[in-house]
Amino acid sequence: QVQLQESGPGLVKPSQTLSLTCTVSGGSITTNYYYWSWIRQPPGKGLEWMGAIAYSGSTYYSPSLKSRTSISRDTSKNQFTLQLSSVTPEDTAVYYCARAVVAGTTIADYWGQGTQVTVSS
Repeated sequence: QVQLQESGPGLVKPSQTLSLTCTVSGGSITTNYYYWSWIRQPPGKGLEWMGAIAYSGSTYYSPSLKSRTSISRDTSKNQFTLQLSSVTPEDTAVYYCARAVVAGTTIADYWGQGTQVTVSS
């Protein structure tokens, strides 16, 4: 059973960089052919796919967030990390990490429980 767990600060100040880590257990992030994704849900809105890092290490980003987003991984720890720079209150959301078989969608078979991130001074 694959399990994902998000970790990181729940409060970030405007203009700072949001950094979240997803720790995966029960499966390797290098296993073919999965895409390890970050997805968020702002209050009162739907799910938004942000980006993903593939089993190969290739990265994929939402065009609307690409300039501010970076996803990396630490295979020795079986973790992948999201960094979102220059945050504003509009980046307030519940952030999820998930495992998908296709990049670019919110369709995933395993999800973390989600972590609330609030952007506020």
